[in-house]
Amino acid sequence: MLKQSLFVIAGFLVNHAVADTLQREWGDYDVKLGTTPSRSMAAGLVQPGTSADNVHGGVDLTHDSGFYAGEWSPSMGLDAMHTMEIDSYVGYKHPFDNVMGYEVGVIHYSFPDLDGSDSHEVYAGLKVLGSRFGAAFSNSTAQRDSTLFADLGGLPLLHMDMSMKVTSHALTTPYAVDDGGEVRGFNDWSVQLSRSLMGVDLAFVYTDSSLARTECAAYSGQNPECGGAFTVRAQRSFF
Repeated sequence: MLKQSLFVIAGFLVNHAVADTLQREWGDYDVKLGTTPSRSMAAGLVQPGTSADNVHGGVDLTHDSGFYAGEWSPSMGLDAMHTMEIDSYVGYKHPFDNVMGYEVGVIHYSFPDLDGSDSHEVYAGLKVLGSRFGAAFSNSTAQRDSTLFADLGGLPLLHMDMSMKVTSHALTTPYAVDDGGEVRGFNDWSVQLSRSLMGVDLAFVYTDSSLARTECAAYSGQNPECGGAFTVRAQRSFF
């Protein structure tokens, strides 16, 4: 409890004293303290959770050898509307040269105020030339998820970047549906094409899953919807 209390205090101070990220060199270590997650893992597949409406913050420590560790809290749980969450991670990232490298690590999601809600995720990433590949396996009390991710970079004819993600979900307890059947597991996937046009970042995303009709009541995957959906996003940075 002492560790959790200290982390809550540190996060509270971060949110009130640091606008974004404070970075310092400490011998062979690079230390970052801030109000946004300082890294993503496994080629961008895994990243600590985010929250915009609650006190949040974290610290990240990276050694020159490639070893890193950190803690991030998307929610300090300082009010009744939010539950405290602490994401602790440790990993190793090594580039062979400018065009190739790999990464392995594990992240633990802790909910001190909720019994039996903790989970963990192991991950790995690989970079080859302009492409990135990631894999992750997570385990919680409700389900086990296995995810593969590929960012293939630019497509020469379309002049667009292409990325794909597919996840297999295995439920710990089968979900009974209205028609008398049950769902023991399911798959979902997404394909994204993106490019920058006149300062605007455009993304065309298609998502779908293996569930249909009444089975969608059991859906709790990576996509915003159970069935097939096509989404267009446009984002422009002014600063």
